[in-house]
Amino acid sequence: MPPRLLKSDLQGLITATSLCSQCLYKAQARLLSSSPHHSTRLRRSMFRWLNGPGAAFRDPLPGSTNYLNAYDPSGNLIRARAETAPKRDEDEDEEAESEAGGGRNALDQNIASGKPIPKEMADDLMPFPMNRQFRSQPVLSEELRDEIYRRINDLGQSVRKVSEQLQVDMRRVGAVYRLKTIEHQWIQEGRRLATPYARAINEMLPKTPAPANEKARAIPHESINDLPVHSATTTQLFHPVSESMHFNRRSAAKVFSRDLLPAEDRIPHPEMVELARVAQEHRGRDDKVKERRDELEKEEAAILNLKREKKAAREAAAKKIENPRWIFRFEDIKVESVGKDGRARGGVGARYGVPPQDRKKGQIKIPTRVE
Repeated sequence: MPPRLLKSDLQGLITATSLCSQCLYKAQARLLSSSPHHSTRLRRSMFRWLNGPGAAFRDPLPGSTNYLNAYDPSGNLIRARAETAPKRDEDEDEEAESEAGGGRNALDQNIASGKPIPKEMADDLMPFPMNRQFRSQPVLSEELRDEIYRRINDLGQSVRKVSEQLQVDMRRVGAVYRLKTIEHQWIQEGRRLATPYARAINEMLPKTPAPANEKARAIPHESINDLPVHSATTTQLFHPVSESMHFNRRSAAKVFSRDLLPAEDRIPHPEMVELARVAQEHRGRDDKVKERRDELEKEEAAILNLKREKKAAREAAAKKIENPRWIFRFEDIKVESVGKDGRARGGVGARYGVPPQDRKKGQIKIPTRVE
């Protein structure tokens, strides 16, 4: 037989069940009630911050970022207060700290009167206060993108020259030109652009402005002459040389690969090194630098024309079959073009590289002779 329940246990179970039902009914009544909720301490603190120091974040600053780290607890812009506010005593500083939102009002008055906002510092470009290692990187302003497109499309300047003048990487210059070309094409076709969205995003980020005129010095956006890592330089090797040998960068490049160029020729802008060398040799002779620059531009134009001719000849030699979705190209090839080992660059088909043996076990890595 099942165990019997005592009368006291049964009364306690009934009381607990009735209490749970009453709590559930009260909770449902509170959810469905139209009466105002009781304001909690955290809720009051939230609205106090939104109406006080947080009011500075409703409208972004014109021409500047609007991140939390740029303001103090009272809602004052730190860099503007540090430059414009006079020296005060400690009592006056404490009184100023207690006032909420006064700094933004004074800043708005300065903006309305035409005073510029100070430039952002490193601490002002932290959008996440808990992640102090992240800094928001600047993007190209809309004026700078238009200037890149104008110089390439209207003035006929090369991507390399525009990159050197505006201090923007060549890959970014090419991407901006292609996107601007598509944008102008869409405008001609009457397509709708997401201009409000782009404007809102640009207002949140730091921007690199365009130069004021042709002769003005551009603000560097990024490093434009970083040495790219070549796949031939990733292997580990030991190359002994004699003490009397003059070992330089060209010698080091030949050790890695016979066809590898030295570092000064593999950088994106080798002409800048050449112009700096000419300026060092002929100090005060701007005509020599200008003459060498013109020579380098002519050499670059000749190389570009040669590449265009090769591309045009290849396109003319290929047989094209077009359909609404694809374009098939057929070219005549020779079996001998693959080379003796089948890995020549002029061949066709998939050619997989041989993995290096520099980190394989059992291989002798220490040189055994000196050539």
